[in-house]
Amino acid sequence: MDIALDDGCGDKHYLSKLQNILPKLLDIVTPDIVLFLAGVDVLQADRLGRLKLSRAGCKKRDEIVFRYCKLNAIPVAVSMGGGYSEKLSDIVEAHANTFRLAQEIFF
Repeated sequence: MDIALDDGCGDKHYLSKLQNILPKLLDIVTPDIVLFLAGVDVLQADRLGRLKLSRAGCKKRDEIVFRYCKLNAIPVAVSMGGGYSEKLSDIVEAHANTFRLAQEIFF
């Protein structure tokens, strides 16, 4: 499903869309597994991405996906992607947050 988002939409709009669409989509599709491309090119610091999420917003995205999948007993396979910030620490921290949350939620 391709969801149109405005450039620079930011945390509030992005997360609202995700929270509204993800449950409905997964209820319709009823997947055996979710393949989650947890890209960090959504970050505000990213040179190529255009959505302008904060690091906290990116972390919240991951939490929404993981918690919904766990609640519905859907396995998740995560792949890293994106990350074109001038500061490598922005990319590393955002990716590390994904794995921290996975450990917190699933283990």
